[in-house]
Amino acid sequence: MKEISKYVRYIGVLDKGIDLFESQYLVPDGVSYNSYVILDEEVAVMDTVDSRKTEEWLVNLERELDGRVPNYLVIHHMEPDHAASVQVLAEKYPDLKVVGNTKIFNMIRQFFTFDLTDRMELVEEGDELCLGETILSFYMAPMVHWPEVMVSYLAPEKLLFSADGFGTFGPIDQTGDWSKEARRYYFNIAGKYGPQVLALLKKAATLDIEKICPLHGPILDENLAYYLEKYNTWGNYIPEESGVVIAHASIHGHTRDAALKLAELFREAGEENVVVFDLDRDQVSVAIAEAFRYDRLVLASATYNMDIFPPMRTFVHLLKAKNFQKRKVAVIENGTWVPAAGKLIKEYLEGMKDVVISEASFTITSALKEEEIPKLQAIVEDFR
Repeated sequence: MKEISKYVRYIGVLDKGIDLFESQYLVPDGVSYNSYVILDEEVAVMDTVDSRKTEEWLVNLERELDGRVPNYLVIHHMEPDHAASVQVLAEKYPDLKVVGNTKIFNMIRQFFTFDLTDRMELVEEGDELCLGETILSFYMAPMVHWPEVMVSYLAPEKLLFSADGFGTFGPIDQTGDWSKEARRYYFNIAGKYGPQVLALLKKAATLDIEKICPLHGPILDENLAYYLEKYNTWGNYIPEESGVVIAHASIHGHTRDAALKLAELFREAGEENVVVFDLDRDQVSVAIAEAFRYDRLVLASATYNMDIFPPMRTFVHLLKAKNFQKRKVAVIENGTWVPAAGKLIKEYLEGMKDVVISEASFTITSALKEEEIPKLQAIVEDFR
């Protein structure tokens, strides 16, 4: 088991068998359910795991306990991928105290049936729990990304248990670019709650943090300023890079052809970052993350039954649900009888904060003609 610090051990597990996280996000490399145990004069278990991995997690815990009995279970977040094993642990250790806030205890009663009488250790903002040489302090983080969420800080270890904050899909020991899966995780899971994320960052700024221990993905212990700045950028909905995302939804391929031609024109004009998504086939969660990454977006959709073609309708609905803002967007609609997708897409966009709709947006009637290519070029020029 991994030693996090003098007093903290990692007891989490990797779920490689799961195909969809939250029954909607593809996770080809699986997802880690991170749990920790603090071994001081008193013992505190920090969160549990999904029921899919309860037995493996208990083996890890018992190995680290080495015959000791835990005094506390600290619950930062009640979502089942972290709290599904709460009742199992509570029944295994009947003297175990459960640490949480009022909303956490309300949710425990919704999910489980075990008796909380005389077992609740209620904490509020700034409260402390002394374990011996170490002290846990608690900070509320509502809507990051559930209303009951809190984080805790362990002194003198200078360690932040950040709940879902700073989490990623994939294993705890993943290598490569952290931001790729962290961005996809952030905007799809917590993207709606930028103001609440910023409020948590303000609290974190008052703490002397050397390690961040999230509930998913790698433990962060180097160059923390990089991760904090990423979260500040994401929480403020600021584009990370200059670039263009072109997302298309095409029935018979004509809208796709126009989108690909537009991508070609952007590249010929010297645009370095041009990313194209086929919303009929590509992972929507990746397209969402990249739309937030770059500063410009093109939405190209066929009209379907006088409506937006469903893959595009899903995409723009998700953008709105994730609080998409502060970008420039062009719309290309296609329609053989009465084109309608463009007007309906714009209605979504008009409800988004600081989204500028390009005047170069236009309509294709069935198939793009050679004489219409200047209309695509006009989008390129308007985006420069």
